[in-house]
Amino acid sequence: MRGLPLSRTAALLAASVLASGCASTTESNTGRTATEQLLLARASDKAVEGLSLPLPTASSIFVDESYFQGEGSRYAISAIRAALSDAGYRLARNKEESDAVFEIRSGALSLEQMRRVVGIPEMRIPINETLNVVSLPELSVYSNRDRVGVAEFSGFLYEAKTGSPLGAVLPMIGQYRIRSHKVLMIVAWGQQQAQPGQRDPGSSWTEF
Repeated sequence: MRGLPLSRTAALLAASVLASGCASTTESNTGRTATEQLLLARASDKAVEGLSLPLPTASSIFVDESYFQGEGSRYAISAIRAALSDAGYRLARNKEESDAVFEIRSGALSLEQMRRVVGIPEMRIPINETLNVVSLPELSVYSNRDRVGVAEFSGFLYEAKTGSPLGAVLPMIGQYRIRSHKVLMIVAWGQQQAQPGQRDPGSSWTEF
């Protein structure tokens, strides 16, 4: 059997490429994963649930966020403002238009992680005097992993015109936890990641 002419072979290859096609996606890499961001957001939401101030409702409040900083702070500040609005307070655009100033601060707005291992955990062992190390993988019968978003906010109130103290707000605390389990380093269950829109993570199959 004779081979195909070169021109016909080239035409067939070109047609195959055009018919198969391809697609690619581009992903951006932020400082934290979506799960980490959602853990902080849900913890902030839980911290401000039921927020109230030692002031009559309908008072005009200016939220001073000057000392409220850190990753995730913009979402937390908005959550505080939303909680005040839900409680019946009016939000002022500046100090001059307010009855009181609510100066807020963040005690914590970050993540905690804990692993429990039945077996041998992952280890790094120095092998010489120059501190070169060798990594040994985890060898476990069972392990679980907790990832927790932790939020703690507090603040104090003062009269906008005179600066006279009006009271303090005790720490508002919120946590959002997801837990996953693994047996023999293969079989996994529980919640592996936080889901968008999910306010209550529930419990993994067994809490232990």
